[in-house]
Amino acid sequence: MEQQNDWTDPAGGPGASGGQPEPPATEGIDDQPIVDETLSLTTAKADTGKRVVAAIIDCIVAAVLNFIPAIGGLAAAAYWLVRDGMEIDFMDRRSIGKKVMKLRPIRLDGQPMDIDTSVRRNWMFALGGVAWFLKYIPIFGWLLLPLVGIAALALGLYELFRVITDPQGRRLGDTMAGTKVIEVAD
Repeated sequence: MEQQNDWTDPAGGPGASGGQPEPPATEGIDDQPIVDETLSLTTAKADTGKRVVAAIIDCIVAAVLNFIPAIGGLAAAAYWLVRDGMEIDFMDRRSIGKKVMKLRPIRLDGQPMDIDTSVRRNWMFALGGVAWFLKYIPIFGWLLLPLVGIAALALGLYELFRVITDPQGRRLGDTMAGTKVIEVAD
C-alpha cells in the first residue's frame, strides 16, 4: 500500500525538491523503528471490516479464557486490558486478532505500544470480564452485575460507532491512549 507523507515529494521521492526534510531516523525500545507523529496522523484509516473481524477473534480468545473455573472472567478481562501491549514474539505488541488481520495499534507520539497504553486503550472491554466475575460474589456482586453489564454494552456500542464515524477510525479508547489502528504488511 503506497502512502504519501509529509516527507515524500510526488515528483521523485523523499526530499526530491523543495528541500523537504527527511523523516527522523529514530528507534524505539528494543531497537524497533517508531512511527513519527506526523506520519501516524496521515496514515489511512484501517479497514473497518478487518477491525471487526479482529475484535471477533479477540472475543473468541476471551471466551476461551472465560472457561477457566472461578477466575475465567478475570483472565478474560486481563487479556482485554493488556492485549495490545504484550511483548510476546507471536503477538508483536498487538492482539491476536490484530495480528491475524494484519492490523497494528500505534501510539501517536511514536513510541512502541506498552501495557500502560494498552490498558488506557482497552479498559472498557474489560468490563465484560468483570461482570462475569461479579456473579460469584453473593448479593453485592449480583447487584452490580446488571449495572456493569449495561455499562459494558453501552461502551462497546459507542466504541463501534466511533470506529465507523471517526475520519481516522479512532474510538474513545484510542483518544484516551493517544493511539490509532493502521493496516500493516505483516
